[in-house]
Amino acid sequence: MSKRKSSKIKRQSSKANTSGTPVVKRTKPRFSIEREPVTSAQYPLLKKIFWGLSAVILIVTTVLALGSGINGDDEFQNDYSEKLVAYYGTFGQDTSAINIPKGDMHLYGGFFDLVTGSVNKALGYDTLDRGYHHVRHIFNAILGVLAMLFVGLTAKEIAGWRAGILALLFIFLSPRFLGHSLMNPKDIPFAAGFAIANYYIILILKNMPKPGWGAMIGLALGVALALATRAGGLLLFGYIGLFFGLDFLFKHGIKGLGEKANLIGKYALYGAGIAITGYILAILTWPWALQNPIANPLKALSAFSELGIKIRVLFEGENVMSDKTVWYYPVLWIIKTIPLYTLIGFTGSILLFRSIFKRYAPIPVLLMLFASVFPVAYIVYKDSTLHDGWRHLMFVYPSMVVLAVLFWMQLESYFKNKIGKYAIWGIVGLLMLQSAIFIVRNYEYPYVYFNPIGGGLKGAYGNYETDYWGVSTKQALEWMEKQGIIGENMQDTVIIGTSFWYPVSRLAGKYDKVQVKYTRFNNRYTEQWDYGIYPSRYIRGPHLRSKNWPNSRTVHTVEANDVPMTAIEKDTDHFAYQGELAMKSQNWLEAVEQFKKEVQAHPDNELAWQSLAGAYLNSGNFQQAIDAANESLRAAPQNETSLYYLGLAYLNTGNIQPAISAFQQSLDANDENAIVYYYLGLAYQQQQNWAEVFRNAQRAIELNARFKQAYELAATALEQQGNVQAAQQYRQAAAQL
Repeated sequence: MSKRKSSKIKRQSSKANTSGTPVVKRTKPRFSIEREPVTSAQYPLLKKIFWGLSAVILIVTTVLALGSGINGDDEFQNDYSEKLVAYYGTFGQDTSAINIPKGDMHLYGGFFDLVTGSVNKALGYDTLDRGYHHVRHIFNAILGVLAMLFVGLTAKEIAGWRAGILALLFIFLSPRFLGHSLMNPKDIPFAAGFAIANYYIILILKNMPKPGWGAMIGLALGVALALATRAGGLLLFGYIGLFFGLDFLFKHGIKGLGEKANLIGKYALYGAGIAITGYILAILTWPWALQNPIANPLKALSAFSELGIKIRVLFEGENVMSDKTVWYYPVLWIIKTIPLYTLIGFTGSILLFRSIFKRYAPIPVLLMLFASVFPVAYIVYKDSTLHDGWRHLMFVYPSMVVLAVLFWMQLESYFKNKIGKYAIWGIVGLLMLQSAIFIVRNYEYPYVYFNPIGGGLKGAYGNYETDYWGVSTKQALEWMEKQGIIGENMQDTVIIGTSFWYPVSRLAGKYDKVQVKYTRFNNRYTEQWDYGIYPSRYIRGPHLRSKNWPNSRTVHTVEANDVPMTAIEKDTDHFAYQGELAMKSQNWLEAVEQFKKEVQAHPDNELAWQSLAGAYLNSGNFQQAIDAANESLRAAPQNETSLYYLGLAYLNTGNIQPAISAFQQSLDANDENAIVYYYLGLAYQQQQNWAEVFRNAQRAIELNARFKQAYELAATALEQQGNVQAAQQYRQAAAQL
């Protein structure tokens, strides 16, 4: 009995101090910044696996980078690189890097291009040396792996080493991210900067109010890398301000704003100091920003938010201008091109967010969610112009991967038996295997990956861009080398026509007897060439889906998962080229003869049929023009020029309604063709539909303000509608042209 009493007294005494006043039990704050602990038995092994895996990933990615082709934008990047080296090499005397109209490269930070340009100059490489591009690809790979490493470290910081290993594997086996890590010097360094910055934000906030110099320097370097790549790195300033503020509120509440002024000062001082340091480091490698360190980066940010460069893109089977894509353009691209383990995991993390938020430190989880969702939501809200899929948003992918890992680990926790857990990781393993197989099969250009939603790459073909940077032109040239068509001991000159002049000319430039000519795919026979290298990028979706490309002139096709990426055409007789020469000299009969020879040999040559229709039109053979235009459309459906010729032929034969239909279909393919609007107006004039005549004439004027005939047609329509005064204004405008 005495033992029971003394035990009870002892337990009670632990709850009181010597004065008898109750002591309040200290508990962790509601929003702990500590992750779930990792068992000590697992810790050393998992840590070794993590760093060993990182080393393997670095080696593999670097090796793959050496086999990657040159991307289509490198023409601008390499030019900027040389001008940056000249600027710093002359201590600012050479100012060519400050204003670069072609590509607006001066609006970009110069870190990547300055570093690689300096290395290449030291090694004596120029753009015709393959070593020049190897230097750039190796550095690109290093930055890509750096992004992967910090994705793993971020997951580790939130949920332990096992999560870190899983995150490393997730992002490395993401074909799009890996593929861009081999050759994309804009979006990968930018993504690396964000991945680094996000990790150090978490690390700093974990250790506040004494974050340590290493973490603060790390965050400053992450900010610097992002901003020294693209002005959008300024977004990290918002991340710092927002999450430093949230961390304070989560730990100290609203009352802390009045009670902890000194601590608020530390948060503000650390945040501002890091941001300013990163800013200064970034503009040191950015000549245009150095001219006006405050205004110019903000101007660049504004320019990028609008992305003034507009190109035609293939999306959902339609070829549209990049400034006219639907609001969900980037969202659908992300859904279709990230691996299913990430897509399911990220989506699942939203559904289970409350549980994940409670299980792990809330600030890091919130940061990952914000970093994944906000940039995409903002771009959708602003209706910003994007192209080439979602590569401009690649910096959100690292945080998406982290959330995906947290989902799978949370899902695992719901199963108490080993069978359930094994089933979860078995599913993840199978999903990872699918993307890993794609990488192995297409290791030279894994960035063309589409996940199984919609049928993978085969389902995407003809509906979405695949090799939009023409990287596979390298494999096309390698095939020509293996066949002995080009090489060191060439006897005859070989002319190569291509829509990707820069990559082909740099890779083939080491051969003196190889000439490379730029030709658009849709007028590829206006130049004479022996072999044509044409990626699918500038080929319309309906043409690709018709299966008439690669065509009968093709001697070799570069493929990914049995889907054509690039075709090599051979042209030895030059019938189509001779026909184009005859067209230029207005020798219509000769043009007809040459194009007839071409279509007899290659009936799937849509351009030969199209030009034959044009030759028939100019020679007054309208029924033959109709037949030739229809043959062209069979080879390449919805071809805007063939539809235009078809409309002209019908118009000249008095078949007005078919003419209107053909013109409207041509405008469906390209609604910015002033001449088609004009002739559509002429067709409506035959029906005396004056409202439509004026509408189409006015649209032609909007697209071409110096289109004299359109002004006159608009005036005629207005006169017929009784608006003589307005018609006179159009007549006067036409007279001044």
